[in-house]
Amino acid sequence: MGSVSSFGAIAMAAVLGLPAAAWAQPVNLKEGGAIFTCTNAAGRKLTADRPIAECNDREQRVLNKDGSLRMVLQPSLTADERAAKEEAEKRKAQERAAKADAVRRDRNLVSRYPDGLAHDKSREAALDTARSSIRASEQRLAELEKLRKPLETEAEFYQGKSLPPKLKREIESIDVSLAAQRELVMTQQAEIVRVNALYDAELARLRQLWAGAEPGSLGPLPQSAHATAQPPAAAPKPR
Repeated sequence: MGSVSSFGAIAMAAVLGLPAAAWAQPVNLKEGGAIFTCTNAAGRKLTADRPIAECNDREQRVLNKDGSLRMVLQPSLTADERAAKEEAEKRKAQERAAKADAVRRDRNLVSRYPDGLAHDKSREAALDTARSSIRASEQRLAELEKLRKPLETEAEFYQGKSLPPKLKREIESIDVSLAAQRELVMTQQAEIVRVNALYDAELARLRQLWAGAEPGSLGPLPQSAHATAQPPAAAPKPR
């Protein structure tokens, strides 16, 4: 008798743990004689010389000519079971990819920062932008306060009266610019805190890697500090 159908080949390969690539290969279950037997959904016992389509959803026993058990074909997967299996395989593939990415990034991290001095230097460079922005804003604040001072003096002559429109507009414009510069200072101070937190997390990971931890074994990686520095926003100038 000849080779079994592709169903039988796939089922047998699955039982024997053969790789998926081998499932499509014909497998001669009939060598030396083989009998397929199962009990269908109606409770009827079926026997054939090939896999029984009516029993695809249940076990099929493969017997030798003498009645001894050769193997058991497991049920074919339902559509839902196949979808669940594919989803599980996809999830495992994503986990393997994430693991490989973590290994690569850990190795790159150690290559970029072979010691604490290199990491400290990178931290200072990342912080320099925010610090420079704060210094520029503080300088601009001093200039605006200096511009506002004579306007305040002039406004004192109009106590209890409405300010001249021009004087009122100049004071309001400077006040808007002062508020914007103060907001910039607060934003860049928060940026310094954020960058330091990222570098602290990165340094904690590096210390473990420097001590011999296996790349990719330390869980999720912190966001790269030097790759996320926020450029300072421009403040409006007084009209």
